[in-house]
Amino acid sequence: MSFIKRGTKTFRMANLALFAGGFNTFAILWSTQPLLPEIAKEFHISPAVSSLTLSSTTIALAISMLFVGSLSEVFGRKSVMTLSLVASSILAILTALSPNFHFLLIFRIIQGVMLAGLPAVAMVYLGEEIEPSNLGLAMGLYISGNSIGGMGGRIIGGVLTDLFDWKIALVGIGILSLLASLLFWFTLPKSNHFKPRKFEIKKLVKSQLSQFKEPGLLYLFGIGFLLLGSFVALYNYIGFQLVAPPYSLSQTIVGFIFVVYIVGTFSSTWMGMLADQHGRSKTLQLSLLILLIGACITLNTNLWLKFIGLGIFTFGFFAGHSIASGWIGKLSTHDKAQASSLYLFFYYAGSSVGGTVSGAFFSAYGWIGVICLIIVFSLLAIALSIRVAVITKKHRSFHSVNII
Repeated sequence: MSFIKRGTKTFRMANLALFAGGFNTFAILWSTQPLLPEIAKEFHISPAVSSLTLSSTTIALAISMLFVGSLSEVFGRKSVMTLSLVASSILAILTALSPNFHFLLIFRIIQGVMLAGLPAVAMVYLGEEIEPSNLGLAMGLYISGNSIGGMGGRIIGGVLTDLFDWKIALVGIGILSLLASLLFWFTLPKSNHFKPRKFEIKKLVKSQLSQFKEPGLLYLFGIGFLLLGSFVALYNYIGFQLVAPPYSLSQTIVGFIFVVYIVGTFSSTWMGMLADQHGRSKTLQLSLLILLIGACITLNTNLWLKFIGLGIFTFGFFAGHSIASGWIGKLSTHDKAQASSLYLFFYYAGSSVGGTVSGAFFSAYGWIGVICLIIVFSLLAIALSIRVAVITKKHRSFHSVNII
């Protein structure tokens, strides 16, 4: 069977399908983030408790991703991804019907489990089906669907909340996601290179545990944890600050602050090129420093400076995530898919922990409390990036001596 090549109808269909799938997944995943002030008001809960609608989903996603990729080895790539997208879209609509906060949390946890299907399998599908020389383009288009979905879901949610309420916003996102799921189902080409295998839980666990023995990988897992923990901490609670006096911004405007994600699309590519030229360690440390500076600038009460700080922070985050996640494949010597799944596990676990802990800081100390937590996370990440550089340098030197 031949690979899918650029310029063919099949290539366009595959990219359209995975773009739609990425939009669906990340629009649903982050849909409650701009709605947290409204959810807190509706159910008379604190900002930290309202953030559980996001944290519970991301931790369920993180845990599920450790196993869903292996399930696709048994049931097929397209089947698992399609089920994930359709089920999570229906759940998005049902979430809006939640009679109380406990039901809302239950629906969001189940959503996290179902959402794992696409991110855990999509890159494996592309690697199996796309012509190797065209894989970079296909991966880029898929990731753009992820970022646009995350941005679009937040913006649509903010606008619909302003026009109607947060429940209508979730229904609207659910309907759009269901349409995207159907587009995915009917346009994604079937797998031609997939070969079913048995699900071997012992082999899976052994493979994952062995990754912790790889030099430097554990530090990259920690960096991923701290990166998304910082990112979610800032974006979870910036909305609470902006809808309150003295800013008193509308949900629509708060939703549109996520347009700053476009900066991240540029930074991940540009800083990735710099990493190739000047080394991953130095570029990663620079990215983390940029993130730290951007977070500190948001302490300024001037609204425009606050937005500029958001842009700088977002630039540093996407650059850092791009470099750290790309470094995983270089350091892992075997079962690279398992190494990537572990990185994503820690990455999304960071979202859950950072998002919830920062809520307690926000309730106790306000915005300065959130930024202090991000400063600590950033400094820890910089320390880990220095450590991974030292370890990988020693590892290379050891292998060079052995070769000689």
